[in-house]
Amino acid sequence: PSQLFQRETLPHVKAETLSPLDAVRTSAVLEDCLDQLSILGYIMPVSYKEISDIVKRQKALGGRYEELMSARSENRPKLPSTSVKCVELGQQLQEVSRDLKQANHLFSRTAKQSAMSAENLKKVQADRQHASDVVADTMQELQIWGTFRSLLQAVEREKAKKTSFCTVVSREEVGRKQIKSLQKQLQDVNKEKELELENRNEMIAYLKDQLQEMKAKTDMENRYVKKDTELQVSQTHEKCRSTEESLLNEIEKMRIKTDQEIRVHMEIENFLKQQQMKLEEKLEYWMDKYEKDTESKQQQLNSLKASKAADLATLQELAKQCRLFEQVIIEDRVEKEAARRKVEQDVLEMESVLKLQAWWRGMMVRRFLGPYKILKKLKEEEAAKGKEKGKKDKDKPGAKKKK
Repeated sequence: PSQLFQRETLPHVKAETLSPLDAVRTSAVLEDCLDQLSILGYIMPVSYKEISDIVKRQKALGGRYEELMSARSENRPKLPSTSVKCVELGQQLQEVSRDLKQANHLFSRTAKQSAMSAENLKKVQADRQHASDVVADTMQELQIWGTFRSLLQAVEREKAKKTSFCTVVSREEVGRKQIKSLQKQLQDVNKEKELELENRNEMIAYLKDQLQEMKAKTDMENRYVKKDTELQVSQTHEKCRSTEESLLNEIEKMRIKTDQEIRVHMEIENFLKQQQMKLEEKLEYWMDKYEKDTESKQQQLNSLKASKAADLATLQELAKQCRLFEQVIIEDRVEKEAARRKVEQDVLEMESVLKLQAWWRGMMVRRFLGPYKILKKLKEEEAAKGKEKGKKDKDKPGAKKKK
């Protein structure tokens, strides 16, 4: 019966008013449908005891699972992950999830064996009753007003309920996936903690062995250090005794040296006083000599300054003459260079003229120009004579043939 309301209708569409004849026909069809729905309500079974028991057990397991999950979330921030209570909660959670899986499997198997379950029966009854109410309201509206607005409103309400139901189903699927992922994470965490616990136990055993070795090594080192310290103390005592004796001997030697130094100091003091008196006399002598030498050197300096000024004037005059001589020498060199270049130019021009004359004479001889035209005539005559002589030789018998 619930499939009668699966047609899609547009919201906010005004219901059309049917004609009286169509309204009567539709009312008759709806009345027939209402009778069939009431008959179906009388012939359907009410429930199945086995299915209801399975459903109750599933609900109980679901409540237990939620309680364990809440307890685990409350104890997690207070207790470490490796505590006994957390392990017990994980085990209980695994047992409840296993029982829940078994109950689901049993329910699905029972649902396959039975055509209708308790929930399905309840749902069918509710849908039948709702369909009967909607059909009755629609039939009454058709009989009074000739419209079917209540039917359209019922369809819209069912569509909204179906949308919310699909949303709830999708949320339930997401919750199941999250539960599975959390169970897998819990198993992974337990495995990691077990491995970490084993590693820590191995590390504790290794550290204990290292501690024993360190204790033994420390005892040996303490005994060695104690013996070494006693030996060093005895050696230091002997060294101090020998050093004390050597220092006493040094003190005696220093006392003798001090007496000698005092006597030497007195003698040196007397000698230095005598030397001081001699140096004072020499100082007076050298001061007088310094004054006299200074006056004589000042006079020499003045004479040197005068001679320097005279020499400077002479030097300037000689420099002036030197510059004049250099200018004359430069001009003479320039004139000589110009003459040399002119001679070279004349020689080049002469050679060029001779070459040009030789070339022209050769051209006149080769081409028989000017006075060499006579040579051309003589050459032509000699050539004519040679040809005549060759013809005569051909006419003679026994003449050799040319190759």
